[in-house]
Amino acid sequence: MEERSEFSPLESQLAAHIRARLGELRGTEARVAQVVLDRGADLVHLSVSDVAELAGTASSSVVRACQRLGFKGYQELKIAAVRQTPAPAPDPSEEADPAARALTDTVRAAREALDGIATTLSAQALRAAAELLNAADRVVLVGTGLSGAVVLDAAYRLRALGIPVDAPADPLTAQLAAAGLPATGVCLAVSHTGASPTVVDTARRARDAGASVVALTSYARSPLSEAATHTLVAGGQDLVFGLETTASRLVHLAVVDALTLTLLALRGEAAERALDLSADVTADHTY
Repeated sequence: MEERSEFSPLESQLAAHIRARLGELRGTEARVAQVVLDRGADLVHLSVSDVAELAGTASSSVVRACQRLGFKGYQELKIAAVRQTPAPAPDPSEEADPAARALTDTVRAAREALDGIATTLSAQALRAAAELLNAADRVVLVGTGLSGAVVLDAAYRLRALGIPVDAPADPLTAQLAAAGLPATGVCLAVSHTGASPTVVDTARRARDAGASVVALTSYARSPLSEAATHTLVAGGQDLVFGLETTASRLVHLAVVDALTLTLLALRGEAAERALDLSADVTADHTY
């Protein structure tokens, strides 16, 4: 059974900012980032030397890690950390009831992941991806595991807006479809880790064909982001064992909703006509 940390974890935006860049850090710098995430607001009691000792490295490595994360140094990161609101102490009754604890932990992980979207995903990046999809002659969507549900949702929504989409369930068929995309085509690839081989290989096939690749992933640096022309970064924090990918799936669905609304505005009357047709079809299957 997982042990709870005695420290107050970082929440929402700052945690999302750090976790999205973990893939850029290696060795000692990655250990420093993990110490920051683990200690959270309690960093106010730690000096740069304390963090270095906890990470098993030198103070200079702590400073470099902070700079790699976008801060001037450790002091600026510490100030940002202590501004975070600590999570409330758990209710003793929840500790004894696994269902109550599960509900609390799941909702907290989802809320913090959703709050982090604004930090890792800019409106400019979202609009650029929407403009690509709007102009595409054909869109191939790919995802596996929990991301498969996000792909199905995205395929339905894009099709309802009148965009020609293909979302093959078979990974080999997905690669064939991606390899056949024209230069005006788009591959929308969804992967929490950005390291799922079937998803990355499909994205590379699309890129080799000259098509654009929009990656929806939780980490700014990954094999998928390297294969993509546009990357939408949004995802869950690993706050509760087993809930990281669950929270990320909710966040990715929220990004798909935002893409859909952006496309609705870009496509105007064409989207409205497509939605009217979708409504007619849906009406035939409701009581």
